[in-house]
Amino acid sequence: MFSGKSTELIRRMRRYQHAQLKCLVVKSKIDDRYTSESLVSTHDRQMMKANALKRLDEMGEEYMNYDVIGIDEGQFFADLNMFCDQAANKGKIVIVAALDGTFERKPFPHVCELIPKAENVTKLSAVCAICGSDAAFTRRLVSSTAVELVGGSESYQPVCRNCFTVPTKDDDDVMN
Repeated sequence: MFSGKSTELIRRMRRYQHAQLKCLVVKSKIDDRYTSESLVSTHDRQMMKANALKRLDEMGEEYMNYDVIGIDEGQFFADLNMFCDQAANKGKIVIVAALDGTFERKPFPHVCELIPKAENVTKLSAVCAICGSDAAFTRRLVSSTAVELVGGSESYQPVCRNCFTVPTKDDDDVMN
């Protein structure tokens, strides 16, 4: 989280729009962190119109009317792998912004299964909230065991490998 995935998705989609390609952006219906409207929104409130869906197959064949399909928060779509493979095989440019792992550093299978099928993979890193190093991991700040818990800086923080295991303030309170 906080590495600029949605920002990069918006940047790439605007680039394709500038090239006069027909672009469709979709986001998960469960992601309503920054707006309840059908918009992809970044942490710093950059926004782009998007279709909010529970599953990508809800589009039916509508995506065939577009040249480029951008998918935000791809880890929330159970049919991500199937849809991306199908759309790419039909000549569509597909861009997915997604987390590759959970707060427990376990893979999101739908995302990781895309890697061997992708022409290009860009892994972004955030800045560690504790030490300022590159942060490849996300630490959850709230107590919940749910894998899919939508939240922002109130619920998660980016951390590096070393700081991932540093106790949080809540952990310290429990120990004292």
